[in-house]
Amino acid sequence: MAVEKKQILNKLYLLTGFLFLFAIAIVYKLIEIEHIDGDMYRVQAEEGTVKTFEIAANRGSVYTSDGSLLATSVSRFDVRMDAVTISDDAFEAGIKDLSQALSEMLGKSAGYYENKIRKARVNKNRYLFITKNLSYNDYQRLRKFPIFKLGTYRGGLIIEQRTVREHPIGKIAERAVGYDDYRGRVGIEGSFYEFLRGKKGKRLKQKIAKGQWKPLNDNNEIEPIDGKDIITTIDLKIQDVAHHALLAQLEKFEADHGSVVVMETKTGEIKAISNLGRTSEGTYFEQRNYAIYESHEPGSTFKLMGMVVALEDKVIDTADIIDTEKGVIRFHGKPVRDSHHGGYGKISAARVFELSSNVGIVKIIDEHYKDNPQKFIDGLNRMKVGEKIGLPIKGEGQPKIPDPKNKDTWNGLSLPWMAYGYGVSFTPLQTLTFYNAIANNGEMVKPRFVKEIRAQSNVVTRFEKEVMHPQICSQETIDKVKEMMLNVVKRGTAENIYDKNFSMAGKTGTCQTEYWTDETKYISSFVGYFPADEPKYSCIVVVHKPNKKTGYYGNIVAAPVFERIARKIYTDTPVIEEVNFADHLPEVEKEYKGYYTMANEVYSKVPDVRNMPGMDAISLLENMGFKVNSKGIGKVKTQSIKAGSDLKKGELIKLDLS
Repeated sequence: MAVEKKQILNKLYLLTGFLFLFAIAIVYKLIEIEHIDGDMYRVQAEEGTVKTFEIAANRGSVYTSDGSLLATSVSRFDVRMDAVTISDDAFEAGIKDLSQALSEMLGKSAGYYENKIRKARVNKNRYLFITKNLSYNDYQRLRKFPIFKLGTYRGGLIIEQRTVREHPIGKIAERAVGYDDYRGRVGIEGSFYEFLRGKKGKRLKQKIAKGQWKPLNDNNEIEPIDGKDIITTIDLKIQDVAHHALLAQLEKFEADHGSVVVMETKTGEIKAISNLGRTSEGTYFEQRNYAIYESHEPGSTFKLMGMVVALEDKVIDTADIIDTEKGVIRFHGKPVRDSHHGGYGKISAARVFELSSNVGIVKIIDEHYKDNPQKFIDGLNRMKVGEKIGLPIKGEGQPKIPDPKNKDTWNGLSLPWMAYGYGVSFTPLQTLTFYNAIANNGEMVKPRFVKEIRAQSNVVTRFEKEVMHPQICSQETIDKVKEMMLNVVKRGTAENIYDKNFSMAGKTGTCQTEYWTDETKYISSFVGYFPADEPKYSCIVVVHKPNKKTGYYGNIVAAPVFERIARKIYTDTPVIEEVNFADHLPEVEKEYKGYYTMANEVYSKVPDVRNMPGMDAISLLENMGFKVNSKGIGKVKTQSIKAGSDLKKGELIKLDLS
């Protein structure tokens, strides 16, 4: 018995000792946690329960010079549905009305949505896709639909909000406006991203439940700073005119791509820029910024640069007689030909320019500079021809002028080929910058896309006119070439766009491209300014690879775009105080009578307003008693109520404009 008692005591002592050691270990661990590793564990605890969240700053908007939005950030809402969480009674009571409401908003039949939701409920789908990219107004409307109005937990409504960048005026000037996202930084958005982005804020939050966090205090740790707004030089009306004038011509000639730029002469402000490329389906969209990046041989528009150098060096005068012979001359066996078969005979140097005689301009340049071609190149360099503009928008193409000092690229054909625009290379905007300097009496100003940067209504930065060259040549030379460019339109290669009611001046260009292949293609261009006597705007139009069967000369393909833009600007901002309407009254009266007759003939029926200018269509429909909701600008593409339907006054008709 004593032995047994002793064994029990030994076990008790052993257990007591173990418990004592265990207690010491616990105390040690507590001390270690509190004092030795305490800071580490406190940090880990905070990381699990307290977290700093970034607060996104509102991105700034991009505006036209007249205050219209070119780019802005808007909320878009994706809608999904938890088809399981809804009670049976609520589901059966509201499913048909919900399906009907979705049908009216999204377009598919009510039966389609009912079957889709019922199937999801059977399959226990808690994340059923309904629709995406809803606007804020449509989102608010959808929240009031049957079942959905019960909320997230009782109605199964799941909303995912995103912020997207939108261009309210559509695809117009889209490439110039650009973007700053996963695709990179392009255009105005990309170049001024530091101003537009703003700075993110920070806020400390505490975890209160699975996936749920609440702020620890009422104030942010760091307040977000919203992005600043960019005010561009773009004029929406001129942009709209330029875009549609170019688009119509590209479609007519089935061209590969084209660009147009309108610049304010005195300031260098870009009032319109459009770059359209052709898709495989034959449609056009803002594909690349051809006006800025695409450097190509200009053809005859380069003749102005050569003529200015020759006049400045006084090796010729406009009255000097040039023998264009039979319209063909040869250099090292290679022919230079005039477009006019048989040539122009003996004509003045001014007439050489007006008729765009290749033979004439090559004779002028080769005869006076063949012994010292560097003198000709130096003349171009003095006028900054061949230099990059240095635009804030990235991607400016590299201009090219051959160098007589470089024997690898200079040969006996270089100088004569240069004279009529081959072997040199410029972007459309670089060419326009030179022509604008002529229009501006010699002052070369830098093209400008942005006027101001604003924080709300406060101007942060204002971009002023920047002079690249105060006087590229003498006023005497400028006066002479201005007269020649006026005569190009009046009696030269662009006489097809001449209008006695307003004056234009410029130069046509037709350049072969891909001439090393089996099928030569062409680049058609026209560059100039208007009004000719007091230039306010300069403009360049370049069209690549028009269908040769339809036409390819610059006066046929590009000049009409220039003329349409000039005519529209003249109409909106007349440059004369009085107009004699006597010559125009019959045409105006005819148009008015046609419009009046149409309004009365279809008064009891819905008219077909497709292809009508948007403002005319809206005016007509509103006068007939419709409520009109239009989207876009330009001509009417589609109308929501079919033409010929019975007229119901007060009915809403939606118009989509091109």
